[in-house]
Amino acid sequence: MKTPAQRTGGKGEDLALRFLQKEGYQLLARNFRYRRDEIDLIMQKGKLLVFVEVKTRRNTEYGYPEEFVSRKQATQIIRAAEHYILKNDWQGNIRFDIIAILTEPALSIKHLPDAFY
Repeated sequence: MKTPAQRTGGKGEDLALRFLQKEGYQLLARNFRYRRDEIDLIMQKGKLLVFVEVKTRRNTEYGYPEEFVSRKQATQIIRAAEHYILKNDWQGNIRFDIIAILTEPALSIKHLPDAFY
C-alpha cells in the first residue's frame, strides 16, 4: 500500500509526463532504478536525452518544490543516468531537468531545464 507522499509523487509524475509529452518529449522510462538510485522520468526530444526529477508539493509553506532536490539526490540521479547511458549506448546530448509542481491554491507546473549537473 502506498503512503500519501507516494500517491502525491505518483500523481505529480503523471502530470509531469503529460506536460512533457505535450511539449514533444517521448517517454523512454519511468521510475528507472539502478541499485538504490532512481530517476522519475527519462524522456527524449529529438537527439536529446533528458533525465527528469519531479517534485510535487501542496504549497510553498516549506519552500518551492525545486528546492527539495538535494546535492546528494542530484548525485544519485547522475549515477543512475550514467548507468542508463552505458546500458543503452546513448551517443547524443543529455540534460537534467526538474519539473516542480504545486497543487494549491491552483495547479502550477514549472519546467526547469538544465537544473543541475
